[in-house]
Amino acid sequence: MPQKQLVLASTSPYRRELLGRLGLPFVVANPDTDETALPGETPTAMALRLSEAKARAVAKQHPEALIIGSDQVAEMDGRIFGKPGTHDKAVEQLRALSGKTVNFFTGLCVLDATTGQAELCGVPTLVGFRELGDAEIEAYLRREPAYNCAGSAKSEGLGIALLTRIHGDDPNALVGLPLIALCELLRKHGMNVL
Repeated sequence: MPQKQLVLASTSPYRRELLGRLGLPFVVANPDTDETALPGETPTAMALRLSEAKARAVAKQHPEALIIGSDQVAEMDGRIFGKPGTHDKAVEQLRALSGKTVNFFTGLCVLDATTGQAELCGVPTLVGFRELGDAEIEAYLRREPAYNCAGSAKSEGLGIALLTRIHGDDPNALVGLPLIALCELLRKHGMNVL
């Protein structure tokens, strides 16, 4: 039986690179999903909902594929830290995260578009930020403008210098796609990575 086409419901270059590590053929599709939090929604519920919503949005164009949807929410003390988009917002985020521990919760969905069956899971990663001065924040953002990263820092790059610790089950989850969990969900859908 031929394997289903694999579709990544994301335009993130980070997720594309991570999925590429598995050596499976896949295509990328833009999920074009509203990522606004619902009233009263917890950060973890939001990440899970959005990962499934992205997969289902792409399933319309790929009705016989396995669709991978993923979303990450950075949360500290009930406050959500999204992608800053600008230098000023990145500075504001890093000031707020200085000396704190942040939960980067990554939601993951693998959807069989043929049957509509979805498998969901979430992978938390706790990240400790050092005490950061304004000069360090500015120096970091000049060298690595992480404006498209939740929390304004790239742990896989120079942003590692801003951190004191990373605690989680899968280091890939922090970058945006938990590969350990993904391999398990793909197996449940009959696709063995090996």
